[in-house]
Amino acid sequence: MSTPQRRTSTRSPGRPASATREQVLDLTRRAFLAGERVDVQAIAAELGLSRASIYRWFGSRDGLLGAMLVQEYERMVERADAKRRSSGAERILEVFDRVARWESDNVPFRRYFEHEPISGLRILTASDGPIQPKAIAAVEELIARAEHEDGYQPPLERSLLAYALVRLGEAFIFNDRAAGIRGDVDRLRQVVALLLGIAPHAD
Repeated sequence: MSTPQRRTSTRSPGRPASATREQVLDLTRRAFLAGERVDVQAIAAELGLSRASIYRWFGSRDGLLGAMLVQEYERMVERADAKRRSSGAERILEVFDRVARWESDNVPFRRYFEHEPISGLRILTASDGPIQPKAIAAVEELIARAEHEDGYQPPLERSLLAYALVRLGEAFIFNDRAAGIRGDVDRLRQVVALLLGIAPHAD
């Protein structure tokens, strides 16, 4: 009796590895910086994912936008700190001022708020939203570096100072049009300088 021949598989080598969370964020960033509306369905289709997969990672479209904007903010803080020429309180002021000016001058940010003003403010400024807690954490890390590397002694508890700085930035850059301070980064610098205990004109 002959031995049955083993069948040779004709299955294809298989699908490429699934798209990653970082690829989703990269496409979101690309659309945002191009001034386009972030379309979750289009991103999912381009990466061969379902919208459900993206929502499992980010929760919602707002969560996706928030995750991308958090990355941008953290990168801005890192770049500004790498460029700084000062130390201690002046270091924090210089970094915070540079980031505020980048945000204020950012055309995609302005375009985004023109198209989605209500959801934009909610994403950026909600205390339980995707951005504010992580922005506060990034500023708190900056303050900690100034403490450990420069011997800086903050006038307030580190977490409270970080919270105050982020909330001031939100009000001056995005939120408080009624008070006539929205976009006024020069006065924001003055207020931050006073909060840090240094002269407003310090570089």
